[in-house]
Amino acid sequence: MQVFENILWWLVLIGVMIMIHELGHFWAARFFDVKVEAFSFGFGPRLFGFRRGETDYRFSLLLFGGYVKMAGEQVGDLAGVDVNDPRTFLAKPRWQRAIIAFAGPFMNIVLAISLLTGLFMVKYQKVADEDMKAVIGHVIPDSPAAKAGIQDGDRIVKLDGKRDPSWEDVDLKEVASAYQPMYLTIERDGKRLDTTVVPTLSERTGTGYAGWDERGEVQLGAVEPGYPAEKAGLQKGDLLIAVNGQPIHSISKFQELTKNSGGRPLQIQFKRNGQVREVAVQPVFAKLDGPAKWMIGVGPQQKLNLITTRLSLPEALRESLRQNAKGTLLMGQFLKGVVERRMSPKTITGPIGIAQLSGEAAREGPSAFVMLMSMVSLQLAILNLLPIPIFDGATILMLFVEMAMQRDLSLSVKEAVFKVGFVFIMMLLAFVIYNDISKILPAG
Repeated sequence: MQVFENILWWLVLIGVMIMIHELGHFWAARFFDVKVEAFSFGFGPRLFGFRRGETDYRFSLLLFGGYVKMAGEQVGDLAGVDVNDPRTFLAKPRWQRAIIAFAGPFMNIVLAISLLTGLFMVKYQKVADEDMKAVIGHVIPDSPAAKAGIQDGDRIVKLDGKRDPSWEDVDLKEVASAYQPMYLTIERDGKRLDTTVVPTLSERTGTGYAGWDERGEVQLGAVEPGYPAEKAGLQKGDLLIAVNGQPIHSISKFQELTKNSGGRPLQIQFKRNGQVREVAVQPVFAKLDGPAKWMIGVGPQQKLNLITTRLSLPEALRESLRQNAKGTLLMGQFLKGVVERRMSPKTITGPIGIAQLSGEAAREGPSAFVMLMSMVSLQLAILNLLPIPIFDGATILMLFVEMAMQRDLSLSVKEAVFKVGFVFIMMLLAFVIYNDISKILPAG
């Protein structure tokens, strides 16, 4: 049942993205009086649709995207087209064609900003300042952080020259810094120490890995049916206090104690409805979301103290612009990291992964779904502006090249670029789908 829900919400998400993106191209084309022959939701053979005026509005077989087909736009479209017709795409000045190409990604950027602005005017959540402090909850043995001398309870007071970084700052720097040094100043027992951590590249996530975890309260985000935790009476939302007498201040500490239990019972102390309780849980050696290991069937998560409020329109717009600018910077860092082989392409999420995220966000609530839609819309805009054949960015780049040369590129060159782009897109689609499936199927 969840699979169908995921597909439904994915169609809603991707449908809005495509509609807004293609409307940008459509409106710009109409503004410059370009004849629009087709407005398609999806690629491939036409399934159904309707004609209004000179435009065929259609649904096509492959619902992974969409397009606006303008007269004389694509290589091979000139057959049967009056080359003297001023309403063909190629008859328009290059600057107008560039604006038409840019209009799609631009509308996705506008959507991303508008969604967050509207959301923040209704519901804005901010993590309490106390929970934002960069305090180490646990250091994994033999990890880069452990080798750098980082200890549980250390507070990071400076990160690459930035004073009082939040844990979010530390986390974002870590994932983008595989094989690159992170220069830290830590505070321990009232003293300040300088050290350097060089994250490695995690095989599991494809991002930088330092081997530390944030200090904070840990609660159960999920309890798997039929596993030891459920049988022992643990429930979602239970706040973990200690395991076998060892205080729990981080997710990784709890996971380490469970994984290294060797099958011996775990005495878990937790709090529920203000009351402290304790149960004995017998771990099992099983597969759940990866290789077989000792587990009790729970998904621990950080408990954050959230402050909920509403922002005025100017405040909401400013915060939306800030978060979208931050998202753009992160996307740029990711692409740079992939090129420099500091981040793995396997972190890219494809249609199956986005469908899962769509379903999860929808089940969590409207706010989570709007946040996801905004993020996907921004990423779609950035990807489309990359100079990859078939993407809008490649069209814009070729137009600028033609402006510089003061002449058109030959049709043979454009046809070759189009073919290369098509092959690349098909290979990319196959890769991300394989990527998504490999994340779902258990390892080993």
